[in-house]
Amino acid sequence: MTDAELVIQSPDGNSRIIPLGVDRVGLGRSSNNELCYPDDSGLSRQHLAFEKSGDDWIVRDLGSKNGTQVNGTRIAGPHVLKSGDRITAGHLVMVHRVGGAETLSPGHTVCFVPEADSPSSTTVATNLEGVLSQKPGSITAPEMASANSVQILIRAGQELSSHRPLPELFRVILDLSIEAVGATRGLLLILEKNELVVRAANGDNFEISTAVRDRVLNEKTSLLVHDAQFDADLAGRQSIVMQGMRSIMAVPLQTRDLVIGLIYVDTQNLIRPFTGADLSLLTVMANVAAIRLEQARLNEVEQVERVMARELSQAAEIQRGLLPSIPPSIPGIELAGCNLSCRTVGGDYYDYFLFPGGRLGIVVADVAGKGMPAAMMMSKLQAHMQVFAEEAEDPAVIVKRLNRNIAAKCPNNRFITFFLGVLDPETGEFRYCNAGHNPPLLVRRDRSIEMLEGGGIILGIVPDAEYETQTVQLDRGDLIALYSDGVTESMPFESEEEFGEEKLGKVLKANVGLHAKVVMDHVLAAITEWTAGAGFADDVTLVIARRQP
Repeated sequence: MTDAELVIQSPDGNSRIIPLGVDRVGLGRSSNNELCYPDDSGLSRQHLAFEKSGDDWIVRDLGSKNGTQVNGTRIAGPHVLKSGDRITAGHLVMVHRVGGAETLSPGHTVCFVPEADSPSSTTVATNLEGVLSQKPGSITAPEMASANSVQILIRAGQELSSHRPLPELFRVILDLSIEAVGATRGLLLILEKNELVVRAANGDNFEISTAVRDRVLNEKTSLLVHDAQFDADLAGRQSIVMQGMRSIMAVPLQTRDLVIGLIYVDTQNLIRPFTGADLSLLTVMANVAAIRLEQARLNEVEQVERVMARELSQAAEIQRGLLPSIPPSIPGIELAGCNLSCRTVGGDYYDYFLFPGGRLGIVVADVAGKGMPAAMMMSKLQAHMQVFAEEAEDPAVIVKRLNRNIAAKCPNNRFITFFLGVLDPETGEFRYCNAGHNPPLLVRRDRSIEMLEGGGIILGIVPDAEYETQTVQLDRGDLIALYSDGVTESMPFESEEEFGEEKLGKVLKANVGLHAKVVMDHVLAAITEWTAGAGFADDVTLVIARRQP
């Protein structure tokens, strides 16, 4: 047989655990009882006895004046006890349990128990508006006007006005709430991503009705259950019975019309259960606390944003240092390039490289995504490119090595479009490899246009992908425009029509006879005019290389 015991809770909230190790245990005011409570005027001298009967325990009333109740029902004869039964005698509450503390399921802090949505006859409801406006049916202002309530609110204001981190604030608010209403235990829960998260707890093994939770959160209602031991919905809950909870309150943490969580408290006190005034006080305190919590949360968000902005600004400065400040001076070649990030940092990349024999390498790339992750991938690409450019001159060979290296370390959701061209200023030969990037436009002096396609797939997908080098001839006066999709996909606010290759080609043809820097400025002006001040939705990178007439 599993050991049985009694959990006895006295009016002052203290509890004792009494093992039932003998066959009979008497209780009453007389010193002849094994359990003697001489100061409890509700008990008779010989009030009741717990007796072993086979494998069971029974409770027997011994003809007491005020009687003995089991689970709220007065007993007339021997009553066989089950684990979790609540026995009331005088001002004592006793819980019979078998299996010791295991019955309390100590593995959880709080769980939500489905129950009926209909309010119990022992439940009092109010809300913040009712408390503050004294509407009919609400808890009235005189109950809130006691000196003790005023002192508690003043102290709460002082405690919450100091600068504290959020975790400390949660603890302070719960402690103030428990102290203000004389609660035994309490919880503070915050809504995070539509789920309630425990942020402070005093006690364990809380079971909260889903109906109570939903009324508090959805209807902004403060709820008080006067006596949980007699409440139709709550009296059957094991945690209520086992821990002897008498009164329960749950109030919303409410800032204006927004509920950010709730405070739950309960008490074992038989002499002083929670009152309507306690509910009003806790409702107002929760409102003050919610405003302070929201201020602290916003302050932390602002601090994080300031730190992030500072770090992004430093990252942007570093990134600008990785891109060319001025193009190299190559006899017979005009160069102009720019990079405009739609955020502080971006994933577009362009660069120039000098190969033996005076040949000029031009790179334009676009890392998938935006912001810091794309910027980090871009800087990694730039470092690899500098190394591989020193080891080979053939574009396809360089691109193949880049792809193999990037694919080995590239996250699954990241890839890079890449274009590398090598121009011989003397002969005009332009050898290139396009790895899934926007095809550059070759504009002839006679204003005809060619698209430089072919080469292979984007970088970072297939480690062993093959790439080919293409060759085209630039005559005197011809130009090449290399760009990212931020150029051609620019759109106005109220339109989904992109700038596109056709409009880009028209601008290039109209200005093919001008210096590369002037051509670039015309393209940027055309994009700005097209977007009508809407700004860039993606990083914009543009490089113009023109062979001088």
